[in-house]
Amino acid sequence: MFNWLRKPAAPAVQRERASFWTTHAGDGAPRVDVRDAIRGVLAKMPHPTIEGAQDDMSGYGLKISGGLTGNIPDALAMWYVNQGFIGHQLCALISQHWLINKACSMPGRDAIRNGFDPISIDGDELDPDAVKMLARLDRAMRLRWNLEQFLRMGRIFGIRIALFKVDSTDPEYYEKPFNADGVQPGSYKGIVQIDPYWTAPLLDQNAAAQPDTKHFYEPTWWQINGRRYHRSHLVIYRHDEPVDILKPAYLYGGVPVPQQIMERVYAAERVANEAPQLAQTKRMNVWLTDMSKFAAGGDAAIARLNDWISYRDNYSVKMGDKEGDEFQQYDVALGDLDSVIMTQYQIVAAAANVPATKLLGTTPKGFNATGEYEEASYHEELESIQAHDLTPLIERHHLLCMRSFVAPKLGMKPIETTVEWRPLDSPTAKEVADENLVKAQTGAALVASGAIDGQDERDRIAKDVSSGYHGISQMAPEDLEEDDPEAEQTNAERAEPRLNKPAPSDINESEATQN
Repeated sequence: MFNWLRKPAAPAVQRERASFWTTHAGDGAPRVDVRDAIRGVLAKMPHPTIEGAQDDMSGYGLKISGGLTGNIPDALAMWYVNQGFIGHQLCALISQHWLINKACSMPGRDAIRNGFDPISIDGDELDPDAVKMLARLDRAMRLRWNLEQFLRMGRIFGIRIALFKVDSTDPEYYEKPFNADGVQPGSYKGIVQIDPYWTAPLLDQNAAAQPDTKHFYEPTWWQINGRRYHRSHLVIYRHDEPVDILKPAYLYGGVPVPQQIMERVYAAERVANEAPQLAQTKRMNVWLTDMSKFAAGGDAAIARLNDWISYRDNYSVKMGDKEGDEFQQYDVALGDLDSVIMTQYQIVAAAANVPATKLLGTTPKGFNATGEYEEASYHEELESIQAHDLTPLIERHHLLCMRSFVAPKLGMKPIETTVEWRPLDSPTAKEVADENLVKAQTGAALVASGAIDGQDERDRIAKDVSSGYHGISQMAPEDLEEDDPEAEQTNAERAEPRLNKPAPSDINESEATQN
C-alpha cells in the first residue's frame, strides 16, 4: 500500500567497458582532470608521520607546482599517470608465467655461472688457507644460491633485502649501525632473505625531512617480525629505483620487472594464440545462391547449410546447383605470421633487458639481426649487475666469514676482501690453448729483451688461473735449499694438483649453516 511513496528506479547507466590495453581507455569512461588524477596518486602514497616532513600532502604545492603547466595532451598525460605500482602480491602472481619467470631468473644465473675469485682489497695476495676456508664457507652457506635468488626475487618484487644473521650478546646489535668489530668468533650463521611484504620501512627525521642529507628518503630501519634492523646491517637490491616523489608509492623499493613487461607479455601470448586459430580458419568459403529462395526455405534451408558446413574440410567434396549456385574460396596468407609473433616476444625481451636469443633460444627476426650485438650488450648488463648488485653482498658475506671463522682459526689479522669476477664467456679448450700460446710468446720476448726475467714470468703463470700451472711455487727450484725440509714440503704441497688436496676440516659445517 505504500508503493506510491517510492520513487521510480533510476534507469541503469550503460557504460562502455574499458579496454584491457592501457592505450585504449574506452570512449564511455568518465573524463578526469589530469591535476586531480595526480593529486589522487600522491594522496595514496604512504608518508612518514614525522612533523615537518617535506612530503606532507596537506597543500600539494611543494610537489606539483609548475609540473602540470606544459602543453602535453590530457589523454597522453593520463596514460602515463596511470602507470603505477601494482603491489608486491600481484607481482608474485604474475611472475608465475613462464616467460616472466624466465626474464627474472636468467640474468642472475648467467651473472654467477662462471664464478669469482676473492682477492685482497689492497691487491696483496691472500693466504691460500684463507682462500680455501672462504670457499668452504661459501658452499656451506649456499652463497651461489643466495646470489641467484637475491637477483631473481629482486627483479620480481623490485626490491630484495638480505639479512646477515649474527649471534650477538648485545640486544640492540641490529638496531645500531653495523660495527665489524662487534662480530665475535663463530657468531656468523649465514644469509637470510626476506620478501618485501614481511617488512616495513621506518624513516628518522633526517631521512624524511632533510633533502640535503646523505640518506634522504632511504629508510633508516626496516621492521621485520617486530624487530628493527638498521639499514647498514642489510644489503638491499632495488631494480630501476624510482625518483624521490614515487619512492613511498613503491614502499622504498624499485620498479618490478613483471609490472614493466606484463602488458607486452600478454600481447605476445595473444598473438601467438592467434596462430593455431588462423591455421584452422585460414580458408573462407563463400556460397553465392538465390537468397530469396534460401530465406523462403526456412528450417530446411538452414539444415541444408549445416550439412554443407559439416563437410567443409580439405577431404570433402562441395556440391551445389550448377545453374543457381556459385562457390568461392579465399585463403589467408600466413607467410609473415612467424615474424609478427617473434617481434612481439622480442619487445618483451627488450623491456626485460634480456636478449631475445637468450630469452627465447632462437634467432631474432627482422632487421637482418644476427644476435652478436645483443650478446655483447647483455654481457655489459651482466657486468653491471656483478659490480653494483652482487659484489656488495659477497663482500659483506666474506667480511663476516673472515672475522667469525677465518681470522680466529688461522690466528691472523682480518683482511678486507673484494672479488674478481671471471669472464662471462666460457672459452673452449682450443681458445684457452691459443691464448696461453700468445702469452708464452709475449713472455719469452720480454725475457729475451731483458724487460723482465724468468722469475717474473714464473710469477705470472702461477697466478694465471687458465695457464695450466696455477698454484705452483713462485720460487724457482734452484732457489730452494735442499737442507730445508720445511721448504721442500711447502714446495711439494704447492705443486700438488688443487683438486687432490684435502679440504680443511677445521670448520664445523653444521655450525656455519645453523640459522
